[in-house]
Amino acid sequence: MNRPLTHQQQAVYDFIRSKIIERGYGPTVREIGEHMHIKSPNGVMCHLRALERKGMLTRTANKSRAIELTEPVSRLMGGSLPIEGTIAAGVCALGATGSKPFDVGELVAAERYVLEVKDDSLAAARLSPGDRLVIQKQLTASPGQLALVRTGEHETGLRYWHPAEDRIRLRPIDPTQPAVLVDHVQILGVVVGVVRIL
Repeated sequence: MNRPLTHQQQAVYDFIRSKIIERGYGPTVREIGEHMHIKSPNGVMCHLRALERKGMLTRTANKSRAIELTEPVSRLMGGSLPIEGTIAAGVCALGATGSKPFDVGELVAAERYVLEVKDDSLAAARLSPGDRLVIQKQLTASPGQLALVRTGEHETGLRYWHPAEDRIRLRPIDPTQPAVLVDHVQILGVVVGVVRIL
């Protein structure tokens, strides 16, 4: 932040922040105006431009969720958990580890989204119904990486990515299914995390 916020700017910022925490996305210009008792949309836009200049938020034209805070989501949500021990060879050692707290915000980044596992078809990868796979949108994958690929016009699935000279070998998660060699495949993203709530 370059300069301190005025009282009104702080109130607008706090309202935007509260809406993001409460429902996962920011308010509209109209909602801000109603909350702040500002009748003119231009009056709201003046506050938004000032907050943008001060590095507190970004706005994207022609996007339904155009107002985003520069503050990490994990900080907004209080999303860090202390690491209170380690487990190795099945033995748990509790106590200070020297590790920094696990920041849930590490899972939240631009160009990421979640796929929810609905059945046991991914059990061979130790994935269960209800697990959420964090997908990083990208066009490339590393050898052996679990990637979301499109092999046909509407055929999309998770496959282990293995380059093989001038072709690609796609290995299904189910080890009883054969791998296939393809000439062309589109990578939609790669799995970068799994969230499981027990």
